[in-house]
Amino acid sequence: EESGLRPAVDMYLQTGQNSMKFFADLNEHLLIPVAKAKETGTRYNTPLINSLVLYVGIKAIAQLNKKSTSASLQHSAPMGIFDHLASTLDAEGRYLFLNAIANQLRFPNNHTHYFSCVLLFLFAEARHEILQEQITRVLLERLIVHRPHPWGLLITFIELIKNRRYKFWEHSFTQCAPEIDKLFDSVARSCMNPAAAATVADGTPAVSQIGVVNDSSLPKV
Repeated sequence: EESGLRPAVDMYLQTGQNSMKFFADLNEHLLIPVAKAKETGTRYNTPLINSLVLYVGIKAIAQLNKKSTSASLQHSAPMGIFDHLASTLDAEGRYLFLNAIANQLRFPNNHTHYFSCVLLFLFAEARHEILQEQITRVLLERLIVHRPHPWGLLITFIELIKNRRYKFWEHSFTQCAPEIDKLFDSVARSCMNPAAAATVADGTPAVSQIGVVNDSSLPKV
């Protein structure tokens, strides 16, 4: 409320009007004064980014629940906000934004399912590989720490590396160094049973070996 962003977000989500002005102003709302940025070490209002992502997600889920099961994630107003932020923020802002999404990958419910779909959609539709690399980084940073890992985090990462749609193992950042290759292999094995992990590491996901999100349960994109 204090940032003055909520009324603009509500107006866009409800009507979709003045989208050019809304998007032009959105990124500026997420910045903090230069003097404060020097003190905090970041140009961005991190709590506001976290609140924005959560608020838009809650509104999106409410909209999807009111519509038929064929409601499109891709062409929704909430996804427009997420796609805009992923495409236009600089590396620092995008990293904070992606972490805000990852924070919502928790236990099995509509909330986790929605944000998992958002992250996978952003990866699949990324215009530049840097976005896909940052999404992977955000997930890996949470997976390399000691267990237990949140359910939503695990199923999102497993879906990403096993589903041929995302062509995960074809991206250059997965093969840039032997150490990185070993890291991915280690994380894959810790997330799945050995047989499935070995198959995924070879770039040919064994869908039948892994009990994760079924594609048919995802919102249509």
